[in-house]
Amino acid sequence: MAEVGTNAGLLAVRLVTPDRVLLDATAEAVELPSMSGYLETLYGAAPLLAELGSGEVRLHGGSAGEQVFFVAWGCAEVLPERVTILAEVAMPLDEIDPEQVQAELRHGAELWEQAGDDPEKYDKANAVTRVAEAKLASVAHRNAEAGKR
Repeated sequence: MAEVGTNAGLLAVRLVTPDRVLLDATAEAVELPSMSGYLETLYGAAPLLAELGSGEVRLHGGSAGEQVFFVAWGCAEVLPERVTILAEVAMPLDEIDPEQVQAELRHGAELWEQAGDDPEKYDKANAVTRVAEAKLASVAHRNAEAGKR
């Protein structure tokens, strides 16, 4: 875990999936998508446990520099000196394959068509579609930012 004692005023940030630790660094600020909207946390923030939605985690400053990751589903624990993000899905934006995302959208549409009268199947179809749409939005945002440079 990132050392905080020598980094006064910086958050220790850890982003973890079931497969790997994507990030273990410090940051001045962390933005993350919760199910109730985007949150931004700074050093000294009040403790919070939030359910993750799908969208971008943005890190600013510290050893992390400026980094953006796509995340979906999981939880985030915010403590005054650290943020731990446990995500079912997480990846740097450059790992998102637009063709794969289009296939995920088609899969979501197929699940929707097959749902019949089962509300759980509709929920699953909506979840698949929502994550795919958030991935596409992240890719579009990344491309727009790259075009500004």
